[in-house]
Amino acid sequence: MPSEITSLQEQIQAFKQQKRAIILAHNYQRDEVQDIADFVGDSLELSRIAATKECEIIVFCGVHFMAESASILSPGKKVLLPEENALCPMADMIRVDAPRPVINSFPGFDTPPSYVYPPEFSLRDIKRKYPGVPVVAYVNTTADIKAESDICCTSANVVKVVESLPGEQVICIPDKNLSMWVERNTNKKVIAWDGFCHVHERVTPDDIRKARAEHPDAVVMAHPECRIEVLEMVDHVTSTSGMLRFATSSNAKEFIVGTEIGLMHRMRNENPDKIFYPLRKDMICPNMKKTTLQSIIRAFREESHLVKVPEHIRVPAKRALDRMLEIK
Repeated sequence: MPSEITSLQEQIQAFKQQKRAIILAHNYQRDEVQDIADFVGDSLELSRIAATKECEIIVFCGVHFMAESASILSPGKKVLLPEENALCPMADMIRVDAPRPVINSFPGFDTPPSYVYPPEFSLRDIKRKYPGVPVVAYVNTTADIKAESDICCTSANVVKVVESLPGEQVICIPDKNLSMWVERNTNKKVIAWDGFCHVHERVTPDDIRKARAEHPDAVVMAHPECRIEVLEMVDHVTSTSGMLRFATSSNAKEFIVGTEIGLMHRMRNENPDKIFYPLRKDMICPNMKKTTLQSIIRAFREESHLVKVPEHIRVPAKRALDRMLEIK
């Protein structure tokens, strides 16, 4: 297996030079995919980096909305998504006009979560119901949703974004858990969409108690996409990038990591003297794990699964991202 991986890595490096490409990998990707990437990080961070680099092709090892963000910020470059069906269920829980279809199962799990998207609403329905109320779109949304929104946010800056807006109300989409976290930490009334990340939604207070009992000396970190009752029990609530920074700066030697387990590969590489435990061993996103070294090679060879956001969507979507980036 090591020799096979080495051969695949060599092929990828050759393609990368031949095609003047860079490879981006989200923190939740497979270990070997992170290892071959030029840059590893969260979705918007990677797209912003790619926009500054001299290259012709961006291979984005992540899910579809992330490749869209790269296309929004780098319209003159080819953006390839190695796995066409690497989608984000949460991003697909909201549409500009027609509602998303009902989903009652999730492939890849013995006990799949069951949920129903709000059947009677679209983003424009909510905007009509609350005229003049600004819409804050999480970066974990499709390009057309960003284009229909007033401003974007990340899990790291959502509170600052919400507080920067006029009025006493905001509409936050699509993650209800992130919205509840915002409402707890601002004076705004938050109108939330009933969406969620299935990886973070599955964490319960019992999981926190069990993890603490098993690792009593560990600091518990959790992503704000977790349920509010979970966030109230942990030691540190922060984004993936925030977790990386906290793990490095903290004097603690043991950490319980409340997000997708792929992040622990980078944590362990950057902090070899510290120990990291998953909050739940099944905090795995099947869509994030679809990308393989083989699919990266296929993407290079065929230049397949090109993601290109059309200008009538790209321009207003970029405006929503730029408004966020202007906030100090």
